[in-house]
Amino acid sequence: MDSLSSVVGAYVTWDVKILLFFIAMFILTIDYIKNRQPASFPPGPWALPIVGNIFSVDHSRTHESMTQLSGKYGDVFSLRMGQKWMVVLNGFGVLKEALVNQGGSFSDRPPLPLYMDMSNGLGVVLSNGHLWKQQRRFALSTLRNFGLGKKTLEPVILDELTYCLKKLKSYEGKPFNPHLHINNAVSNIICSMVFGHRFAYTDKKFRTLIGDFQKFFVSQTSIWAQFYNSFPKLMRYIPGQHQTFLKVSSDIKDFIREELKDHKQHWDPSDQRDYIDCYLNEIEMNKGRNDSTFDEENLVECVLDLFLAGSETTSTTLRWAFLHMAKYPEIQTKVQAEIDRVIGQSRPPSMEDRVNLPYTEAVIHEVQRMSNIVPLNLPHMTNKDVQLRGYTIPKGITVIPNLTTALFDKNEWETPFTFNPRHFLNEEGKFVKQAAFIPFSAGKRLCLGENLAKMELFLFFTSFMQHFTFSMPAGVKPVLDFIYGITLAPCHYEICATPRM
Repeated sequence: MDSLSSVVGAYVTWDVKILLFFIAMFILTIDYIKNRQPASFPPGPWALPIVGNIFSVDHSRTHESMTQLSGKYGDVFSLRMGQKWMVVLNGFGVLKEALVNQGGSFSDRPPLPLYMDMSNGLGVVLSNGHLWKQQRRFALSTLRNFGLGKKTLEPVILDELTYCLKKLKSYEGKPFNPHLHINNAVSNIICSMVFGHRFAYTDKKFRTLIGDFQKFFVSQTSIWAQFYNSFPKLMRYIPGQHQTFLKVSSDIKDFIREELKDHKQHWDPSDQRDYIDCYLNEIEMNKGRNDSTFDEENLVECVLDLFLAGSETTSTTLRWAFLHMAKYPEIQTKVQAEIDRVIGQSRPPSMEDRVNLPYTEAVIHEVQRMSNIVPLNLPHMTNKDVQLRGYTIPKGITVIPNLTTALFDKNEWETPFTFNPRHFLNEEGKFVKQAAFIPFSAGKRLCLGENLAKMELFLFFTSFMQHFTFSMPAGVKPVLDFIYGITLAPCHYEICATPRM
């Protein structure tokens, strides 16, 4: 009897093994068929079944991993993140060919589940088609009316600078962490345009919100985010950094809804004070139109996009600038000498001074280049089959523009990995633009806040150099390591801002 049971048990065990084998083979076959690409698809590293190349990339330094892979697979290569294919573009030549020369074919955003669960495809950054075109056109025209890219915005920036300079002077040259102060100051510029007012640096709710920005940008590039985009139905119920991303975005939108509620209570169509007032007026004017994309949910998403894009990148660049000036005191001294000669100490800087401050302008640009603030841009998506460098990129493929490879392209920069303001100066010492300088991306998805960022960076940096000398605390050397996210932020540090006599 025991021997019969053993034989039956052996057969059952064998049948289970065969069943599991065929189930595994079925899953692998389906995975292969589902993810098969044409022979002309860009090459890439071998992908594991189900998870693809998720574990092939260092998600704490993704831009570096992708740059290394381009050395092996070429300027146009592919990766499979879970069930999603993506193509990575490397080098200024390829980026220009795709984003500019064929910009219309690469202008969409992919409907990644993490982004869709946050925005529902609304807003001005992650939307597509008619909705995106209508919202971007409105945002650009409205922000221009409030001074974007114009001299009329200078007083707003310079007014905010007075609060920031006062705060930095209060430390009397002692070490402090500039993160929150710079974020507050830069964020208040976009707040003035969008909300119609600034926030005090002591406002606890605003400080908490600003402090969460870095969590927002870091969490959406983590390995958790990659799993979420590949297996959203499962990951919605699993804790991780992807949940932090959704929580922070929800908190910011609640903050915006409170501002919107206050605006609606005091809204006067004849007195449009800011972006929200103008948007409310646009909603009213477009009622009953079938092609209108203006409603309150879209307003909240658009303000979220402007709020984040108009705050983090510029403040992060300025924090990198402090570190670079502390690391290269001879460059800082040269900047200060030029400012003293052109502006002096008796008045604040103006955008009209920029043409007379070529070295200062070159240093700002070199800070942007070396800091590499948005290393992989935001993802794009092909809206039709595209031919690029002999490869076929099918419609609906996520495309990653590796801006890092343009800003450090050996064919474009004399000393790509060295901080060198001469990259932006000609032999006569005059400032020159460089085609490969694309920190704001290029083409149809060019950052709509580029002009605002340029004004802020020039006026803030020049004012800081006019009033302070930046150095590290005694015995501390500048560390130029970063916290990886959508933006590359410097690791938290303390610095001394010594007032200049």
